[in-house]
Amino acid sequence: MKKKAGEIVSPAMDGSLKIVDEAALLTDLRDLIQSARQRIATVANSAATLLYWHLGRRLLTENLLDGRAAYGKRILATVSRELTNEFGGGFGYATVNRAIQFAQFFPNPEIVSTLSTQLSWSHFIELLPIKDSLARDFYTEMCRIERWNVRTLRLKIGGMLFQRTALSKKPESVISAEIAKLRDGQMSADTVFRDPYLLDLLGLKGAYSERDLESAILREIEGVLLELGSGFTFVARQKRMSVGKDDFHLDLLFFHRYLRRLIAVELKLESFQPAHVGQMEFYLRWLDKHERAPGEEAPIGLILCASADAEQVELLQLDAKSIRVSEYLTELPPLPLLRARLHQAIEHAREQEVRRLPVPGE
Repeated sequence: MKKKAGEIVSPAMDGSLKIVDEAALLTDLRDLIQSARQRIATVANSAATLLYWHLGRRLLTENLLDGRAAYGKRILATVSRELTNEFGGGFGYATVNRAIQFAQFFPNPEIVSTLSTQLSWSHFIELLPIKDSLARDFYTEMCRIERWNVRTLRLKIGGMLFQRTALSKKPESVISAEIAKLRDGQMSADTVFRDPYLLDLLGLKGAYSERDLESAILREIEGVLLELGSGFTFVARQKRMSVGKDDFHLDLLFFHRYLRRLIAVELKLESFQPAHVGQMEFYLRWLDKHERAPGEEAPIGLILCASADAEQVELLQLDAKSIRVSEYLTELPPLPLLRARLHQAIEHAREQEVRRLPVPGE
């Protein structure tokens, strides 16, 4: 029997010689070791996260920060010093304070137990400074669902993802209900779509065409998908739609695996125009008839434009047409300006929601 390179001859159970594929054997052994290490790391991470939560909850029972701040700080300083001396790093004053916030902001032990198997303590360190509890819950659930690493979570928070979602512009009761659905694995279109989309990664400067924009999106598709959300899958560019004797072309077509819907995207260099809606409705009807697969929901349209007048968009009542309008930014404005703009948009949208509510007694 001729032995090949990378093979080992060893005696089999019956005394005959058996050829051992050394490369395959090493691959299997490496897989076993790496899998075991991953399980150990997951268990260790979960245990560490739960430890900080229990430490925080225990310290909360002493009401150290409730009306006696100076006394509480002195006790916490002593506690952190003693724990550090006895158990080493990881129990400093700042960490002990974070543990207390952790127990305050995430009071439900069952939710924390579930999250601890998917998010690390480093994830929670990024989440704790968020003052808006609804925004914090949104980032927590999206981080869990989309499996963001710590760097991605930091980028999403810094890029004000929550404030750019349609969800943020809803009444607080609606936001709370949608976040509860996220915990159950359900994602709505209000959670998925953003306005504006931050496409500065495309590197477009000065004058450019719609084809330039489209090509840049495809060239940087990995980064664009990160901005769109991990549920998006690219399907086609310039999707041809034959109707009668004419051909029409949709700029970009995606599929969203959580929404179970095709997403039609039209790119516009100009400001949003009401006429864009008729074009998108035409595309959606064609997709619904010819491309929608069994078990899928009806397609949704996204018109990405350089700017949009909120009053025009509101008058068109596009939610009923399954059409969204969003701006895109190829160059980021200063963060304070972006923050002020998003805050104004959220306030305007919530005021409109209140006006649409029925007046008691009518």
